[in-house]
Amino acid sequence: MTAQTVEYIRYRVPEERSAEFLAAYTRAAIPLAASPQCVDYELSRCEEDTDRYILRITWTSTEDHLQGFRTSELFPPFLAEIRPYVSDIEEMRHYRPTDVRGTGSAVPTLYDWAGGAEAFSRLTEVFYGKVLKDDVLAPVFAGLPPDHAEHVALWLAEVFGGPQAYSQTQGGHDHMVAKHFGKNITEAQRRRWVSLIQDAADEAGLPTDAEFRSAFLAYVEWGTRLAVYFSGPNAGPPGEQPVPKWNWGAAPPYQG
Repeated sequence: MTAQTVEYIRYRVPEERSAEFLAAYTRAAIPLAASPQCVDYELSRCEEDTDRYILRITWTSTEDHLQGFRTSELFPPFLAEIRPYVSDIEEMRHYRPTDVRGTGSAVPTLYDWAGGAEAFSRLTEVFYGKVLKDDVLAPVFAGLPPDHAEHVALWLAEVFGGPQAYSQTQGGHDHMVAKHFGKNITEAQRRRWVSLIQDAADEAGLPTDAEFRSAFLAYVEWGTRLAVYFSGPNAGPPGEQPVPKWNWGAAPPYQG
């Protein structure tokens, strides 16, 4: 996967032209949003110096921006709206995101929202109790180590924003993936896994609000589909990868 890039365009627009400038970008946002190369965008205005604006556009890649959007039929109507403000640009560059990123404490992690370590321990205890009695899944987990549920609880806790206990004691994403090699998990087994863990989440008392459950299910769907791939005959080791960090509606860019 090509790395995304963030374009920053810094403007200095006098107050008397600000209303027209904002209106122009409101119109320009229509072709911008329609571009398959555009991930998201945001125009911000400085509070201390209201003549200054920063437009942030996330592109699928720098090449996609320059060779895709700028050569597409969407670019002319976009440019027509912002052309009067080109001379007001102070900077226009592409930036590559670094690994220094995170979520502040103002937004609770999925881990905290779920109830912390105890919630995930309850979840896996209930879940594997169901798995071992299930005709479809029991064969997959035959000879399950006694600490398996505990390790999965640590995994899920870390995935959803909790302590890095799994990474510190077991390894990263590649370690978890390796546990599925050669198991030849079927689609029927994957779907049963998804169904049972949702039932277990209900019984374990995990939050039932739509925002949490949609994020929870999104990870379960993503993770189980990767498990099916890596359990198959054509899968190779994914290389060293950290434990994915799941958030409210965000997915890490790992590929099978």
